Amino acid sequence: MAYSNTQRVVYLGLTTGLALGLHIFEALIPMPTDLLVPGFKLGLANIVSLYVIMNFGTRDAIVVSILRTVLGSLMSGTFMTVTFFFSFFGGLVSTIVMGLLFKFGSKHFSMLGISLAGALTHNLAQLLVAAFVIQSMGIFGYLPYMLFFALPTGAFVGLVTAQVNKHYTLGKR
Repeated sequence: MAYSNTQRVVYLGLTTGLALGLHIFEALIPMPTDLLVPGFKLGLANIVSLYVIMNFGTRDAIVVSILRTVLGSLMSGTFMTVTFFFSFFGGLVSTIVMGLLFKFGSKHFSMLGISLAGALTHNLAQLLVAAFVIQSMGIFGYLPYMLFFALPTGAFVGLVTAQVNKHYTLGKR
């Protein structure tokens, strides 16, 4: 089903709002893992990013991801801080990777696999930002701890997105 430009903008606005709502909701959840892995988040907003990739394309998902991280950081008071750059580049890189895998590798990768690749690249992008900030590649020793928590949540995101898309598809593939 084809949508007019107006309908597409409305749907993308709604998905951006949903991603922003999930981003803010997630920031309010106290994480007991903060002692082991500071800054750990469930990645619920990535459900929306992956959904937009599947239904509208990677370019639109990148726009949604950028808007979500910028608006979320403005609302939480973290805009242009290190936390913002972790979120921004992690979200941007993971959205691009998931979009490329969906477009060129969906015959070989399920939504679970695509989401896991997104979780991995999100963490790698965050560590690259951290390595740039602290001027040390030693921060990559932290990756196994990050992945211990990120891979199960990445799997959850992929499974939920597949189910949501199965029952509620907006855009044209």
